[in-house]
Amino acid sequence: MLTFSDTWLPYIYLYVVGGFFFLVGMIIIRKSGAINLNKKRHRYWYRVLIFGYFYFALMHALLISWALYW
Repeated sequence: MLTFSDTWLPYIYLYVVGGFFFLVGMIIIRKSGAINLNKKRHRYWYRVLIFGYFYFALMHALLISWALYW
């Protein structure tokens, strides 16, 4: 059977370290003026990026769980 360090530790590392860089990138985008959240289209894509990050993290966790416990 696989251990925590074989399955969940890489997942945590991926989404914590990757999430840090994602967050830094999102902050840079906002501070540099590359996005104007007053525009409807910019708000849409900003939300898509944030939702996409959490969607893939959740789907990844579900697939890991399914592979381990089924």
